[in-house]
Amino acid sequence: MHFRFRHSRPGSGRIRVDKLAITGGARLEGEVRASGAKNATLPILAGALLADSSVTIGNVPHLNDVTTMIALLARMGVEVTVHDGMRVEVNPGSIQHYRAPYELVKTMRASILVLGPLLSRFGEAEVSLPGGCAIGARPVDLHVAGLRAMGADITIEDGFIRARADRLNGVHLVLDIVTVTGTENLMMAATLADGVTVIENAAREPEVVDLADFLNSMGAMVRGAGTNRIEIEGVSSLSGTDYDVMPDRIETGTFLVAAAMTGGRIRVKRTRPSAIEAVLAKLRDAGASVDTGDDWIELDMSCSRPRSVDISTAPYPGFPTDMQAQFTAMNSIADGVATITENVFENRFMHVHELQRMGAKIKIAGHTAVIQGIDRLTAVPVMATDLRASASLVLAGLVADGETLVDRIYHIDRGYECIEEKFQLLGATIKRVV
Repeated sequence: MHFRFRHSRPGSGRIRVDKLAITGGARLEGEVRASGAKNATLPILAGALLADSSVTIGNVPHLNDVTTMIALLARMGVEVTVHDGMRVEVNPGSIQHYRAPYELVKTMRASILVLGPLLSRFGEAEVSLPGGCAIGARPVDLHVAGLRAMGADITIEDGFIRARADRLNGVHLVLDIVTVTGTENLMMAATLADGVTVIENAAREPEVVDLADFLNSMGAMVRGAGTNRIEIEGVSSLSGTDYDVMPDRIETGTFLVAAAMTGGRIRVKRTRPSAIEAVLAKLRDAGASVDTGDDWIELDMSCSRPRSVDISTAPYPGFPTDMQAQFTAMNSIADGVATITENVFENRFMHVHELQRMGAKIKIAGHTAVIQGIDRLTAVPVMATDLRASASLVLAGLVADGETLVDRIYHIDRGYECIEEKFQLLGATIKRVV
């Protein structure tokens, strides 16, 4: 297996304490390529368990969460080969057991995505209750309730979800809340179920559509992905396939916000503009000139300061919660006053305290932050608390006076591939230090 781990192997308990040192003031210019989408790669890797032969997945990003999912599959005995160019071959025929242990699942909530495929393909699964970022409650109740409705016998004990089923049955499911991983888990489980499954109030995110396209490339019959009603007609088996993951819309948005904050001009290549229309609209509101093509986005801030923009997060196609922290950072140095309301996760303003230490004028009332933009932030040592919070602190460092040191960046390595190298290509003064 040809794979370079940036940190220790997931589950080892030893994480190298890297930091990012950023000297602010550079105007970002140039081109950068979007990596494959983490939030599409993880369910697709889990979905490979459904196949009866090898699956090859391309455009896989080199991220800690991806290595964790690969390690999880390997722990179950699945043969996983990672080729140069980040193409991952998964052979589920070599699987030896159906258990996802706590030491891997605790580091990444997306590990719960193996539950549906294991149960549907092999008739049993034992998956630890998940961990992950501390940004709010993301219960697995809907996953369990949906699988039980499909005929699974499930118990939750000793921190594990234990599930059994001879063959799942198609049912009509109405989800209480919009849940991306819940939609994905139940959609994957339904591909091999007996009959037709309908998921109402389904998540509409592009990553859900990408997973559905992947499943259909294996012979599944999934219709309606991208709408709030998905219909899956179960089939007897799924075959191997060769599939490329979609570009990462959140990484794309992060680089565009960074360019807007620094008054820069950049082009993001190999991306998908249609996946982040809500973000592009807000960047235009902030004063940026934004042009798009089939697979590129160009933003030009013309050396000017962004205007403050109000944000209210919502499930897709609304403004993504995963871009909230980045826009909080931008509003901190924008012209005017902005309000940001977080409607998806109840504990996703943890980056605000660190931004305040850099001089940002932010007041929080419940789920809303009120931000008075200032001319410039001041560099201080800051600490990342979750994946997107860490990105916002990097962006703040790009416009701060002095050198900002961002600690605990193992969070950022979960979701951004080679972030310092990419920013260096755009002219930023940023480096990884120990």
